[in-house]
Formats: sequence, structure tokens, C-alpha cells
Amino acid sequence: MNDMSLTNLQAGQTTVGAAAIKELAGQLRGRVLDASDASYDEARSIWNGMIDRRPALIVQCVDGKDVVNAVRFARDHKLLVAVRGGGHNIAGNAVCEGGLMIDLSPMKSVRVDAAAKRAWVEPGATLADVDRETQAFGLALPTGINSTTGIAGLTLGGGFGWITRKFGLTIDNLLSMDVVTANGEMVRASPTENPDLFWALRGGGGNFGIVTSFEFQLHELGPQVISGLVVHPFSDAQAVLRQYREALENAPDELTCWAVMRRAPPLPFLPEEWHGKEVLILAMCACGDLESAEKTTAELRAIGRPIADVVGPHPFAGWQQAFDPLLTPGARNYWKSHDLTELSDATIEILIDAVRQLPGPECEIFIGHVGGAAGRIATDATAFPQRNSHFVMNVHSRWREPEMDRSGVGWARNVFEAIKPYAAGTAYINFMPADELDRVEAAYGGNYQRLAEVKRRYDPQNMFRMNQNVRPTEEASG
Repeated sequence: MNDMSLTNLQAGQTTVGAAAIKELAGQLRGRVLDASDASYDEARSIWNGMIDRRPALIVQCVDGKDVVNAVRFARDHKLLVAVRGGGHNIAGNAVCEGGLMIDLSPMKSVRVDAAAKRAWVEPGATLADVDRETQAFGLALPTGINSTTGIAGLTLGGGFGWITRKFGLTIDNLLSMDVVTANGEMVRASPTENPDLFWALRGGGGNFGIVTSFEFQLHELGPQVISGLVVHPFSDAQAVLRQYREALENAPDELTCWAVMRRAPPLPFLPEEWHGKEVLILAMCACGDLESAEKTTAELRAIGRPIADVVGPHPFAGWQQAFDPLLTPGARNYWKSHDLTELSDATIEILIDAVRQLPGPECEIFIGHVGGAAGRIATDATAFPQRNSHFVMNVHSRWREPEMDRSGVGWARNVFEAIKPYAAGTAYINFMPADELDRVEAAYGGNYQRLAEVKRRYDPQNMFRMNQNVRPTEEASG
């Protein structure tokens, strides 16, 4: 490699000599890529097709020592840094323009201790990797609903999905982490080792260092759960959503049901005349013994006059992948999200009107059902603050053609603004797009100042800023 000009932390350029780059490459078990490498474009490509950034260098790490060396290189040259795990983040923070991208995707190990019900997971693993290894022992970790998501970003932002109400958020099942801090040191974060860092990493995102290993508590589950979809005509949406709301008031922790509003994809169990028409889908999962789980879904399945009901026993790992075909990488995506303490009549009316104005066939709005065990943890016990939210609304605009950017983004923003008076005010940082940095402080509420203080201790120069950024206290006050 030749001498290179890289973006630095002052948004300027720093020339890094060829000898320094060669020295870095010699320290690694992984490899260093630049734009001349055949695999460069693949390495910089991420899930959201709207993101097209070109890092000057990509360090592909295969172990924690590689991460240490990459961080020290960035520290010494004061470089802009992006960190890639699964590359699924909507804001595209896994890739920076002109700086150094630290790529953790080769680090995919998942090791399970079945007797202790624990797993040690590297940051490049996806949710599918975790499910495959844990379900081999009849164990599970509560994660998200798209199996191609990376475990690292999902966890650091909170992590919720089909079994969160029973077992808590992903962060609620963290026992310890190995972390490379901004000064290039490897430390352990746990309730007894660097507890301030452990607190901040549970919901504070990638602000405080790079996690090279997660230790999780696992739970007995499966291998089958009662899960599936009940599809309703959209003309019945108002009545169905009101009954859905009522049915969830006293739902046991074992039951989770999300509402999805979109045009019907060509699912094999739907009559062809419904393909492409607006529908309301109740997507549900009930864990526990199958007979009891079947009973817990009965009230939801009795609602209205559905077009199709395909709820039944399914392998949990398979259900975790049920939405993957609708969330493949490469499309252009933009999200706007609110936390909701209730699904009010006014909110329902706004959502129904919004779905009647969908800008494209892949756009949707979903209502994630949370609470349960995740809602019984104190707001300040972890950095993740929105424990009182019963629902998370995500307006997911998705399209293929760049000329649709304006309408796709505009639709999502309009829905977001209309719902704002009925929302809790907090937000799930993993659902926040790149243009919402002004919303970060409100998203963390009363936890933000403590996060800013932890940031000052572990990353005073704000090296790790390609995220939903928490500024160090000096910056925050200045």
C-alpha cells in the first residue's frame, strides 16, 4: 500500500504512511483492505442500500487482539472510526466516509455451556448463528425478529423480539463483556468489573468501546413454540386493532403479538386475489408447553373474520427467520419510530390513514408488543430507559429506486409527526435513522447525563462517534 489520506476526528485529512499501514497489517491475524482490493466493495456493503460510503481502510478482525491493534492505530492517528458487526443498523453507522472501518463480521463464534445455560458470543455473529447453537441444546436467548441482524448492535441498543416479554431484553440477559476501549485496552465489564461501563453498554450503543465477546444467560425454550400469522382485511383494521389492544391488556408474559400493516406479499397461504392489497397481520408467538401456549393465542385468533390463520407449532429457530424474506439486504430503507405506552384510538386512526397512503409495496408499519419481564426492571438499572412502553411503533419505508427517496422518506416522517402527540417521548436507538442525532438525549431521558459521564471516562475524544452518539460531558456542556 502507498501513503494514504484518511478522514480524522476533526473532519479533516491525515496522511498515514505506507510503512505504518504495513506495520498494522503485520500485527493482524485478519487483513487490511483498501479500494484496490477485490473484496473491498463487498466489505463496505451493508443491509441498507441507501448507504454508499467508502472507507479509506477496512480492518477485518478475526480476534480480540486484532481489534486492539486496529483501535490503537486509529487512536495514534486520530482517525474517524466506524465499527461493523452485522451491518444491519438503519442509520448505516457501520461504514464511514474516508476513515477507518473496523469490521468484526469474521468473528462469528458462538459457544454454549448447556449445563450452566450460558453462551459466549463474538460480535460478528448473527441472530441465526446464536439460535442455531443455543437451540441445539433446547436453550434460547431473547433477541430480535430478523435473523440476519448482528448480535452486537442489537444487544448494545437493547434488543427485543418474540420472547422478550418472558425473558427480558437481550441486555437483561448479559452477564459480562470483553471490551476494547478507546485507548486500545481490553477490559472486562460485568456487575463487579467496571460496573459503570457494564451499565452504559446495556442500551448505550457503540459509544463506549468495541465488544469482542458477550456472555449471556440462556433459558429453556422449544424446540417448538406456537407461532404464526393471522391475516385480516384492512377494511377491518379499526375493529381488529381495538380488540387486539384489549386482548393484550392481560396477556401473560409467554404471549407476544405484533401488528403489521402493509400490502400483502405473495404468501402461499393467501388467496391470490389478496396479493398486493392492504392487510393487517397479527404475528404472534407463545412460548411454554404447547397446549398452554395454544390456549393463550385463542383470544387473539378469535378476533374478526381473518383471511388466513396459520398459527400452530413451529420450530422456534424457524419462526425467528419467518420475516427474513421481507427484509433482505440491498433495498433502500428509512425508519421512523415512537415508543407508545398505549395504542390509543387517535393513534389507530392515524395509522389506518397512513397505510392507505403507502408509497410502495414493501413499505409497512408495525407495532411491536413489549412490556412483560422487560417492563419490570427499573428505568435506571441499565442505560436502556423506556421500560414503561407497552408498544414500539416503527414506520418502515422500503423501496428499490433512488427516485423514490423523497416520497419514501417523506411518508415516514409525516406518520412520525402525526403520532408524536400520542407517543412516550423516548425512542429505541436501534430504530433511529442517521438524521435523528438531535433526538438522542431525549431517547435516553434521565439516563443521558450518566451516559455522558461514562463516555468522558472511557472515550473523552469521542472516537466512537459513528452511532447514536452520546457526547462526553465536556462536549455536552460546551
